[in-house]
Amino acid sequence: MSQLSSLSFTSSTESSLLVRDVAGSYRPAEPAEVLQAALRVLAGQLRGTEMLSSPQAVRDFLRIKLGTLEHEVFAVIHLDAQHRVIEYVEMFRGTVTQTSVYPREVVKEAMAHNTAAIVLIHNHPSGVAEPSRADEHLTQTLKGALSLVDVRVIDHLIVAGPTILSFAERGLI
Repeated sequence: MSQLSSLSFTSSTESSLLVRDVAGSYRPAEPAEVLQAALRVLAGQLRGTEMLSSPQAVRDFLRIKLGTLEHEVFAVIHLDAQHRVIEYVEMFRGTVTQTSVYPREVVKEAMAHNTAAIVLIHNHPSGVAEPSRADEHLTQTLKGALSLVDVRVIDHLIVAGPTILSFAERGLI
């Protein structure tokens, strides 16, 4: 991918998106550039928003960010005391079937962001959103560890392609 001075999109006569390169010339956008721009827009909508009042923005962001990965990723969304988004952080990367998650590191990250509440997230590259026993155990372990430093676990979301499963909606939190 070439370096872009700015990613400005315009409609052309063929209804494709154009980007301006460093030299100022327009060219058709690559699919990855379109996705990167969409992620920036969704992340901008997410940051500082009230988490619980914009669940669709969160789901859209996560579908694009994690829904098509071929390896597992464990991430968190840090929230302030009013449940506004502080930061989305991808903490651990794994293989096609598992990721090692270290509660100590999750607690350290929460403390570094002055987090009041947190949403846990990971993806299932298999496309099956059902939580495993290990997923349920990890959620309870992290909930216990984070409660020691007064950080509430609001939800744990599993992203499996277009499907997103919520532990809170299932009564698993």
